[in-house]
Amino acid sequence: MNTPILQIHGKEMSYNNFMDTEVAINLVYDFVEPTFAIIKHMNACGFAIDKDISIAFKKAYASDPVSAFGGILASNRPITKAVAEKIREVKLFVEVIIAPDFEKEAYEILEQKKDIRILKWKNPKLPKQQIKTCLTGLLVQDCDAKVETETDLKCVTVKEPSDVEKSDMLIANTLAKHLKSNAIAIIKNSQLLAMGCGQTSRVDALKQAIKKAKNFSFDVRGAVMASEAFLPFNDCVEIAGQAGITAVIQPGGSKGDQNSIDKCDELGLSMLFTGIRHFKH
Repeated sequence: MNTPILQIHGKEMSYNNFMDTEVAINLVYDFVEPTFAIIKHMNACGFAIDKDISIAFKKAYASDPVSAFGGILASNRPITKAVAEKIREVKLFVEVIIAPDFEKEAYEILEQKKDIRILKWKNPKLPKQQIKTCLTGLLVQDCDAKVETETDLKCVTVKEPSDVEKSDMLIANTLAKHLKSNAIAIIKNSQLLAMGCGQTSRVDALKQAIKKAKNFSFDVRGAVMASEAFLPFNDCVEIAGQAGITAVIQPGGSKGDQNSIDKCDELGLSMLFTGIRHFKH
């Protein structure tokens, strides 16, 4: 297989390993800051950004330590000895760990873990097209390479988000892009508190996320919420506001946009539009 991935330890990669690893790489390389993600069944169950990559791992693991078991670990920074020690400390079973490089001491710790596959990502250039089988043919489309920045944002509510909220909203928006639709991501202080994904109802995705956050004792008050598609009804905003979420980011563009905007104004939430939908199927 022609791939820029270099496997430096472990048994042969499976089909599912490759699929999950692709998701992991695409996610962490959408961020410039030191980022750590844990992927399970092609969705992020753990995610955090921190200037100290070992702290980023600790926070990502805390997002959902149950789902992290048997997951794919990915970082856009070299894996340090401190990261490897934390992985060993929590006794986490890891299918794959991928990063640009590994400190010698980190590699020596990680190679002792049973069945782990250790991969280096030699070249962060990513494919520009996706090709999938469908019925008796192939579907080809451009990859979703868009990452929104502050210049893409439009505040549509009376209340403006704070700088911290705006930063978290951009993180949440990019993370939601990589989750299976319908998707909701809840972020606070650059850490994923919980996500809801793959639901046929966006309300269910939000309720799933809030429940997961509470299960792991996270306080969602002051957190931000991202939806990868528009919110034409006010139900999600109402549920979010009742939980203590203070800011919402979404594409906008629905005929029912005003319903969610009005509910935000009623509850004192801020809302940003990006103008871009990120459906993932």
